[in-house]
Formats: sequence, structure tokens, C-alpha cells
Amino acid sequence: MKILVTGGAGFIGSNVVDGYIREGHEVIVVDNLYTGRTENINPAAKFYLLDIRSEELSKVFELERPDIVNHHAAQMSVPASVEDPQFDADVNVMGLLNLLENSIRFGVRKFIFISTGGAVYGEKEDLPASEEASPDPMSPYAITKLTSEVYLKFYHAQHGLDFTVLRYANIYGPRQVPHGEAGVVAIFMEKLRKGDVPTIYHYPDAPDGMTRDYCYVGDVVRANIEALTKGGGEVINIGTTRETSTGALYREILAIMRKYGYAEDDRFDHPLKGPARPGDLRRSALDCRKAETVLGWSPEFDIRRGLEETVRYELEEERG
Repeated sequence: MKILVTGGAGFIGSNVVDGYIREGHEVIVVDNLYTGRTENINPAAKFYLLDIRSEELSKVFELERPDIVNHHAAQMSVPASVEDPQFDADVNVMGLLNLLENSIRFGVRKFIFISTGGAVYGEKEDLPASEEASPDPMSPYAITKLTSEVYLKFYHAQHGLDFTVLRYANIYGPRQVPHGEAGVVAIFMEKLRKGDVPTIYHYPDAPDGMTRDYCYVGDVVRANIEALTKGGGEVINIGTTRETSTGALYREILAIMRKYGYAEDDRFDHPLKGPARPGDLRRSALDCRKAETVLGWSPEFDIRRGLEETVRYELEEERG
């Protein structure tokens, strides 16, 4: 198949591109390199330096005629969406509509949309949250993702465009950038490499930080491969079902980094503390039983194994 991947120079998108190419697919990458990096782009992929909101996008669709669109490009920071909701909506909603209109015009067979699990569900007492849980978005970022899901249902009903929505947990792994809440693993690693003590953001009644469901990017790649031919018209959680506090995550990373000779001083045993930021959820975890039923997918990496792979990769890249 010929697959157009937006955000294919970014952390998750580039890993997905690599997975598709390993499976023998032809891949086109569209990325404006706002957070993506040229070195992430698989040399076997065809690359267009372009914003998903651009009118020039129609020329890419006309020339390439993709069978599948895999839409990873997004404004992905919750705090940034709170600070500038208009920019968030412009990228995440108007960019999506540009892609959908071109998908209809040029005969795309299926649209795989990357949504957000924890942010869409909001604060839930009953965790892990399943796809049946009522959405309760608490940030502009979450609102735009949920709005995008509704647009997909409209385009399916109105134009017959098949789709699969993958609601991600917090994804980490090789190539992650230290940007926003989603990049907390990369942020901690960068701080420890530089000899700086990281900050854990928390609520007063939860000093060890918020909890999140951390899923390794290699597992996410497998879900995107399965979604090419499965899960039509479905919204599917992709995560591990397990909650990990920010403090516990930090301690795991610290222990692994020390194996490589970093952060050996005792001061790293006591990370700084900061107040929760606007839009921060207290707890989040995703019920992923539907992914197993519909996609035949379940996570293979636990948090320790995934972090060890991530640290090893990043340090080997750093040292050449």
C-alpha cells in the first residue's frame, strides 16, 4: 500500500514510518519540521516539507494518490494549548479538515487518526478508562482531538471514508523530544545527562506526581500496522492499563542512567517539586482490551524494559 504519514519526521510518526517500510509499504512523509527532525526521516520514504494547513497539500495528494493517510501531525502540548487555544485549534482542527477534504477528493481508502486517551477522558475515578467512558476533555488540546474524532464520523457517514481512531496513552521511546508533558521521559533523560536535577509537577495531595499510562513506541508501531487492515470505524485505546506516577518514572530512569555513569551524586535522589500546571490531569490509564479484540494487539514492553531500550538507544546516539 501507499501510505501518507503526517508528522513522519517526529518522534512517534518516524517510528511508524520505519515500521510501515519494514512491512514493505511505500511511504510519503509530510512534515513542517516544527518539532520533527530531518535525521528521523527514513531514506526510503518520500519527504515533503509542508504544513498540513497548506493549500499546497492538494498537490501532494494529486501526485502521490495515497491509499491510506496516517495522521500523526499535531500541536501536542496541553500547557501550550491552554496558553494559545486558537493556534491549537488551527493546527489540530483546520489541519485535519484540509487532510480530510483532500482524502475525499483523491480517493483515500482509509484514514488512521491519532487521538489522545487520558486527555479525552479527563479525570476519571474508575480507571483504567475504556472506550465506553464518557469523554470529559479539560484542555483545548483534548477538545480539538475529540472534535476531530467527531469530524471523522461525519466524513464516514457523508462520504464513506473508512477510519480508525487510536487513542494513545503517554508514549515514550527512541527519538522523543523533551517537549511538553508527553516528553517527560526525554525531559528527565536530558536533565540527568546535563547534570541538572529534574522537577516533578504534582498536586498537594499527591507529592509523587500525577499518574500516567506509559506505552513504549515499539508497541505503538505494531498497533499502527494492524490498523491498516483492521478496526474500521472504531475508536481504540492504545496503552498498557497501568498507572505509573511521575516520581516512580523518574526513579526508574535514574536507576538506568546510573548504570551508564550519569547522575551518581546523591542530590539526584531528591528531585525538585513544582505545582501542577493548567490542564494537568491527576490520574490516567487506559483499558486496552478492545485493542486486543479488534486489532489483535497488546503491549509487549513493560515500563522497565521500555525505558532501558530508550536510554540505551539515546546514549548510543549521543556517543556516536
